[in-house]
Amino acid sequence: MSGSVMIEARDLVRDYVSSGGLFKPKRVVHAVNGVSFDVERGRTLAIVGESGCGKSTLARILTLIDPQTAGSLKIDGKDINIARDGVTHDMRQMVQIVFQNPYGSLNPRQKIGDALTEPLLLNTGMSEEERRQRAGDMLEKVGLAREHYHRYPHMFSGGQRQRIAIARALMLRPKILVLDEPVSALDLSVQAQVLNLLADLQEEFGLTYVFISHDLSVVRYIADQVMVMYFGEVVEYGSRDEVFSNPQHEYTKKLFAATPQTDIAAIRKRVARKAGAEA
Repeated sequence: MSGSVMIEARDLVRDYVSSGGLFKPKRVVHAVNGVSFDVERGRTLAIVGESGCGKSTLARILTLIDPQTAGSLKIDGKDINIARDGVTHDMRQMVQIVFQNPYGSLNPRQKIGDALTEPLLLNTGMSEEERRQRAGDMLEKVGLAREHYHRYPHMFSGGQRQRIAIARALMLRPKILVLDEPVSALDLSVQAQVLNLLADLQEEFGLTYVFISHDLSVVRYIADQVMVMYFGEVVEYGSRDEVFSNPQHEYTKKLFAATPQTDIAAIRKRVARKAGAEA
C-alpha cells in the first residue's frame, strides 16, 4: 500500500496572537513555524518533542480542526485550506484522530453503540441497521465483542476504552489516523497490546498514521519515519533507523539521553507468550 504520498506539508505555519496587557502590545506566537514533511500511504510518521514543541498544534491542522496560517497542505493529492474552503464531509471522513485519554474521550452517559454510530449518523446516509452492523464489525476488529454495543464506558478498562476510541475513529473508514499519545495513559503490557492492534489495523485497512509521542521506545517500535520538533520547528527528520542510530541535532541527542527506554518489543513477546499459554 505504500509508495505514494498521502500527506504532503510544505512550510506550514500556525500563529496565535496573545492579547497582551494594559501596557503590553499583542504578541504573535509561532506554535508551528515552517514545518515540511511527507508521509507515504500506509506508513507511519512519528512526531517527537517535549510539551509545547508544537506537535499537538500540528495534529490539529492535520485533523482539520485548526487552519494553517501559512504554507500548503495536501492530503491524498487534494489541497487543504479550511480557512478558505471550510471542511466538507468527505474531508472529515478522510482524517480521524485518537486522543491520549481513553477515559475523557468517551461520554460516560452514552452507550458504546451510540458513540460508534454517531459519526455515521452525522456524516452518511446509512440506515440504522447498516450503522449497527458496521459498529458490531468494528468492535470485533479491535478485539471486543458485539454484545459490548449496549454497555457504558465505565464498564470497560482503560485499554478497552482506547480500543473503543480507535473503533470510533475508524467508523468512517478514514485513510489517515492521527494518534495523539494514544498509549501513554496505559499500563506497559496494555500498551504493547494496543500497539499490536494498531499495526494489524494499519495492514488490514492500508491506514496512514501520524503518531505523536514523547515515548521513544514506542516510537522506535511503530514508526517508519521520525520527525523531532523543538519550539515549533523541525530539527530532525528521517527514517527511524537513521534518527535513532545517528541523530544529528543536539536537541535530539539530549532528548534521547534524557528519556528512559522501555523495551516494547520484549513486552510484546511476553504478551504473545502469555496469549499462547492461555490458548
